[in-house]
Amino acid sequence: MKPGIDIPLYDLSLIRELWEGRVRKYKQRQKKEKERIDKSALAKINEQWQYRIRCKKLKSMEVTALQCYLERSTLAEMDILPIVDTNLDSEDKKYIFELRGDKWRKLPEDLQDMTYLREWHISGTKILKIPTYIEAFVDLRVLDVPKNGLTILPAEIGKLANLKELKVNYNKISSIPPELGACENLEKLEMAANVDLSELPFELSNLKKIIHLDISENKFGSIPICVLRMSSLQWLDISNNRLLDLPEDIDRMEKLQTVFLHKNKLKYLPMSMTNIVTLKMLVVSGDELTCVPSRITDNPKIKFITLFDNPVTVNDAEDKDEIMLQDEHEKEFMQTYIETLKDRDTAPTYTTKVSFSCLL
Repeated sequence: MKPGIDIPLYDLSLIRELWEGRVRKYKQRQKKEKERIDKSALAKINEQWQYRIRCKKLKSMEVTALQCYLERSTLAEMDILPIVDTNLDSEDKKYIFELRGDKWRKLPEDLQDMTYLREWHISGTKILKIPTYIEAFVDLRVLDVPKNGLTILPAEIGKLANLKELKVNYNKISSIPPELGACENLEKLEMAANVDLSELPFELSNLKKIIHLDISENKFGSIPICVLRMSSLQWLDISNNRLLDLPEDIDRMEKLQTVFLHKNKLKYLPMSMTNIVTLKMLVVSGDELTCVPSRITDNPKIKFITLFDNPVTVNDAEDKDEIMLQDEHEKEFMQTYIETLKDRDTAPTYTTKVSFSCLL
């Protein structure tokens, strides 16, 4: 060996320690990433779907408890009927009228003198009709009358120019008065589960401020023309009806964001639906659906959800009550699902697109 040449020496133990340190850091990062994904919105949704599946085997009280859990409810009691916000001060409460329980067969006589009221909440009674003197309640903002066995809405309801919310779910109404179209400030309309309801008057197309419409669990064979002309509509639930197809001009509802179409008999979705640029969520039944535009399924801005849940034939009253209970819970679950979407703004892009099927 020639003198003056330096030979480098390496301590392999130092290299090994450096490498093992990098491996440990890499595994720690993997663990943190897994924990983050487990806590992401997608994991929460999957968990809620498991609750939805198990719910079919639960008893009514268990279902009610589960609903309260999904809603993160802090109510002191579990009741199917609405409860006035306890945060309201006494001044606000005096404008709200509440009535509940099947012991009621008619409205209190002194109600007709309380024309200053702004909200009616009447639920679960045996009252069969809304009195015509309701036209005197010109300040009424909310008319919430579900599960009362109502068979008709009075034409006088069209005089309520300040009405913003009308809920007549789970009654026996077979027709809607055209005068309702005169309620120019109406924003939310719910008519779910009225059994024989199969059409809506064209005059409802005059509702220029409506953003929320629920006509699910009825007998609509097609989307009513008046609905297609509700240009301000953002939220539409027409699930569990008798739809065979959708109109080609469905894109007339250019502000539509959320659409529930499941439990119908749709075989395809029209290409015109891809023209609704505001669409964010679309829920359909996949059992008979054979054609869906790829611009819907591949769009990361749209939550496209396919449920496998064919319409069910109701044979007796007991089965009907059970199905109604399941449908109610399904609505609550969907509402919870929509709320979880608000948490996704900060999530990575690969967790914001949700496309999955659930066998029910």
